[in-house]
Amino acid sequence: MPTAQLGDRTAILIDGADAGHFLQNILTVDLDGLRAGEARPGALLSPQGKILFDFLVSRRGGHGFLLDCRAEQAGDFVRRLMLYRLRARAEISVSDQILVFARWDDDSASSQTDSGWLADRRFPEEAGVLRRYGEAVATDASPEDFARLRIAHGVAESGADFAAGDAFPHDVLMDENGGVGFHKGCYIGQEVVSRMQHRGTARRRVMIATAEADLPEAGAAVLAGERPIGALGGVAGRKGLAIVRVDRVKDALDAGQPITAGGVALSLSIPAWARYTLPQAAGADEA
Repeated sequence: MPTAQLGDRTAILIDGADAGHFLQNILTVDLDGLRAGEARPGALLSPQGKILFDFLVSRRGGHGFLLDCRAEQAGDFVRRLMLYRLRARAEISVSDQILVFARWDDDSASSQTDSGWLADRRFPEEAGVLRRYGEAVATDASPEDFARLRIAHGVAESGADFAAGDAFPHDVLMDENGGVGFHKGCYIGQEVVSRMQHRGTARRRVMIATAEADLPEAGAAVLAGERPIGALGGVAGRKGLAIVRVDRVKDALDAGQPITAGGVALSLSIPAWARYTLPQAAGADEA
């Protein structure tokens, strides 16, 4: 069971009698369905529906919640939460003393119930990916190892795979991994996200890019012939994530066009756990 400390992550604590109600009204994830023993993805959006902050959320104590986010974003995230708190009885703080760990290939249910490990719901259950928050534990893997695991499963994170303010939840599969509650009340950006869901207008999606040579760095344009169809996210050798227009991927496959990034030929595949499919008809031309 490889275990890694994720030093680029930190914990934001929200506690108080109104903590749940406050967060439920602003975040994408439905906290009513959040169970003990699990960490679920979620986001705080702009009014236009773009992801400003992405995180994993878990329950902590009677009224409390822990938001596991990128450390470099934590200060801005807390300030944004403070703006929305108003008169809610909720205390918000960053805890540098809470360390963040990931473990995977774990097939033992006791890891969660007996030792404080939480199921990371972004991954399929059979991957056995867990999260832990607290004091130091023994590690035998690196953050780079965990990044390779994310890439292999098509799990995107801001910073590594997309820029804050540049992606809708559908782009990074939050509509499929529990990161968006479509049956909860309103939250910031909800109108845009719900419209994309009900009209089926999501065109950009995370796909896994595989090549026979090392891929270029994150941010490199993904081309179908000479036509841009998206960009690479995080890369680990010959495998990486890409956020691409799936209608244009379908057009390229139908036309037999090569798909490349930085001159390297690659193939694109849908993550095994994802439910979306490539469109059946040729894609539209609009950007």
